Amino acid sequence: MRTRPLGRTGIQVSSYTLGTMKFGRFGNPDHDDCVRIIHRALDSGINTIDTADVYGGDGESERIVAKALRGRRDDVVVATKFNGPMGPDPNRRGNSRRWIVSAVEASLRRLDIDHIDLYQVHHPAPDTDIEETLSALTDLLRSGKVRAIGHSNLPPSEIVEAQWVSDHRGLARFRTEQPHYSILERGVEREIFPVCQRYGLGTLVWSPLSMGLLTGRYRRRGGETASDALLHWAPKHIADERKRDAVEALIPVAAQAGLSLTHLAMGFVLAHPAVSSAIIGPRTAEQLDDLLAGTATGLSDDLLDQIDDIVPPGTDTGPIDVAYVPPHLQDARLRRHAFHDRAAG
Repeated sequence: MRTRPLGRTGIQVSSYTLGTMKFGRFGNPDHDDCVRIIHRALDSGINTIDTADVYGGDGESERIVAKALRGRRDDVVVATKFNGPMGPDPNRRGNSRRWIVSAVEASLRRLDIDHIDLYQVHHPAPDTDIEETLSALTDLLRSGKVRAIGHSNLPPSEIVEAQWVSDHRGLARFRTEQPHYSILERGVEREIFPVCQRYGLGTLVWSPLSMGLLTGRYRRRGGETASDALLHWAPKHIADERKRDAVEALIPVAAQAGLSLTHLAMGFVLAHPAVSSAIIGPRTAEQLDDLLAGTATGLSDDLLDQIDDIVPPGTDTGPIDVAYVPPHLQDARLRRHAFHDRAAG
């Protein structure tokens, strides 16, 4: 397992990051088995674990990580995230100072550690001034509770705005971004990666296997049926005919190169110079072992050209259900004057 710089933080991260979204009641509910998977990953050379307060529901994933880190914490880069709802109270979520100072203490308790190596904004919060968020995170950095700060799923314009605010308000800078990136979702190559490279941001890319489509398990004919959990989280993604067509075109490309589709997909994301680490999310030890078997996979220019012919650079084959969508694209009322005129009347 090789390591790469996490942007300009000075932190070295393994090319694979172990994601823990599937640890807990919404994936693998066996805590002991999850701990074994984490230990297997660490023993293989993975040194970075990514989690979030909402994973597993009510911090369950963070508690599992805490069990696995006992006696090994100093060798692990621990990344977690805040923003998602942690109960019905509308103030127990979001990117406000009020919530951040509470959320970090709760994550520290659940993880049973005295500092977080990378604390990340999970999603944008259009109702919150970015200066409010950065001010709170700056204080956490100065207190030593957090060693670096980052964001996830930020549009390129908001990445630039955050950097500007840091510069002009004397606040700490975000150092990382966590976008979704795979052969099937290449839109980040258009603006997000160039912006991250311009500002020296490290990137931890999520869903390099496109939520399982790039394992080759879900075929047009003779493939597996998607799990109930996957159908719940990403029904449009799994059923997208454009994505299915791309997968069918990629399978013979991988076979001709002597690779599994999984290893082709992982090699692809790690070939991009903007990528610091690819987040893998195994639910079982067998899935982890399969991923680890491909850590040395490198793709030739000819092979990358063939992938470009199937999914052109900078394009997405279709939306991914769990990706961040700005409120004004979800709610038609926010795009129509008539709504505001009626409300005023």
